[in-house]
Amino acid sequence: MNECGDRRWKPSQPSLCALLFHCALAGFVAGQTGPQPPADVSALKNLSLEQLSQIEVTSPTKEPTPAFRSPTAIYVITSEDIRRSGARTIPDVLRLAPGVEVAQIDSSKYSIGIRGFGTRNSRDVLVLIDGRTVYTPLFAGTYWEVQDYLLEDIDRIEVIRGPGGTIWGPNAVNGVINIITKSSKETQGGYAQAGGGNMEQGFLSARYGGAAGTDLTWRAYAKAFDRGPEYHPDHDNFDDWRGTQAGFRSDWTPNTRDTYTLQGDVYTQKDGERVGFSTYVPPVTGTRDGYADASGENILFRWKRAYSDRSDLQVQTYWDRTARHEPNFGEIRDTFDIDLLARTGLPGRQELLYGVEGRVSPDHFLEAVSGLVFSPLHRTDYLVSLFLEDDIALVDRKLTLTLGSKLLRTNYTGYNPEPSARLIWTPNDKQAIWTAYTHAIRTPSDAEEDFNLSSYLGMASGYEFFARFGPNPNFAPEQLNGYELGYRRMLGKNLYIDTALFYNHYHNLFSEDIAGPLTLEGNLPFPVPAQPPLHLLLPAQFRNDFYGFSTGGEIAPEWRPTTWLRLRGSYSYLNMNLSTHLPVALGQSPLAVERSSPRHQATAQASFDMTKKLQLDLLYRYVS
Repeated sequence: MNECGDRRWKPSQPSLCALLFHCALAGFVAGQTGPQPPADVSALKNLSLEQLSQIEVTSPTKEPTPAFRSPTAIYVITSEDIRRSGARTIPDVLRLAPGVEVAQIDSSKYSIGIRGFGTRNSRDVLVLIDGRTVYTPLFAGTYWEVQDYLLEDIDRIEVIRGPGGTIWGPNAVNGVINIITKSSKETQGGYAQAGGGNMEQGFLSARYGGAAGTDLTWRAYAKAFDRGPEYHPDHDNFDDWRGTQAGFRSDWTPNTRDTYTLQGDVYTQKDGERVGFSTYVPPVTGTRDGYADASGENILFRWKRAYSDRSDLQVQTYWDRTARHEPNFGEIRDTFDIDLLARTGLPGRQELLYGVEGRVSPDHFLEAVSGLVFSPLHRTDYLVSLFLEDDIALVDRKLTLTLGSKLLRTNYTGYNPEPSARLIWTPNDKQAIWTAYTHAIRTPSDAEEDFNLSSYLGMASGYEFFARFGPNPNFAPEQLNGYELGYRRMLGKNLYIDTALFYNHYHNLFSEDIAGPLTLEGNLPFPVPAQPPLHLLLPAQFRNDFYGFSTGGEIAPEWRPTTWLRLRGSYSYLNMNLSTHLPVALGQSPLAVERSSPRHQATAQASFDMTKKLQLDLLYRYVS
């Protein structure tokens, strides 16, 4: 499944040359047709801790809610945090959030997990960009290397640690990462940036925003980069990486009730990678270096109408095409999605949220090597979901109960509910205590139900050994029952603390298992020599034989002793305990899955505003 096993933990290390270019050119501004980008940055700088805690987030309910009053373990990475981090990619930015594990596999590929289960494709984390899901049902997960954007145009990244299936549907099992870009009204005028160094060998980005009257604003951007390979002891530098991307966004507010957004992107990349392969005439197994050619385009439209302070309707629809041509497989996929969400105020201090979503995703698989194929080659994945949530203010502005459920159906599952119950108590404006129960699922992927893989293992005792992974039409959704407890408090005006504890119980987890005994095989589904030696075949399948639980917690304090110094930190603890129904597994054992995620993570950051034009940020990161 093209999963790399190398999980080296590395901090991002921009070169000195790149930093110098960044400092020299980041402030370049072209055009004088509107307010300039630094305005919103300055506003964020001047916010107090209390004001920052009240930043409205949309990920917990799809409706604006102050982060302080959200009954979820949510962490907001603001545009100011991104700017001061020095990060060059979205995965590097995510290292700022507690409970998120980010491992770099090679120059372009990352393994990202939330509260454990980090994998190449992050199959238990749902990732969205402005509400557009970038989760692929082929191998279940997100290709992080193609999730790129102009970082200066990202307004914030909302990270939910814990299940979010009730709101967002399937695959939001361990968390949700929602990347939200700025309105085009906030990016007027021109911006350009360029640089280069020994790792970031060259990068260039530009953006220009304008307005048509007072109601319609727009922006367009383009960027390109060329990154060198990672260091390899054998000097086989296979993983260089380059790409280009462009896009636009337009926002129209014709009156006080309606807002319209139209946006789109197009990209192309060439990622160097090393993949495994097998051939059968002659029988050979090994690795192959090559390039993954990835390209795509998308367009999204969103309309929101406000009927009152407590009632509104929003409609979002998008089309997304992705094409991947890797050395060992290829895929072309189109995704069409429409999502309707309504909010209605009810008597008795209640608000009802309800909606419906439909998605259809025709896919065409391209066979690149013998032995790895999907059957059928053409398929159409679909998803239909209904959503209902009731926010009940038991005590006005002090005690709120939220009950809800998502009911979904896909081409691989019947009807599955994802219920949740959340309770938050805010005795005053300085502290909040919340607790939650959520049931979430990860739906089967094409790989688990339609995947055929035959692999040559070698020769011994006069026999040639092959392994064959067959499709498993009975692969069941992975299941999670999650229990959470959180506490937030403002200690005076200068100290803020946010904590969360969790207990997650899993069953039907993904496993790679032997599906039967060794058998003599004279008719493999791929070309093999008809003459001796004999072939021994080990049948295997993807199954649901892992189960267990995880416990842990996160704490994220922030202290501002003076107006020019900001001190932040975080600590995350994770304990995983997994088991299997079978004594032997072909792939990772439960213990290996447990050890693939760090038990302890910690960060400490000091941000100095030394003068009005000079800033210094120091960051320490520890991963066990």
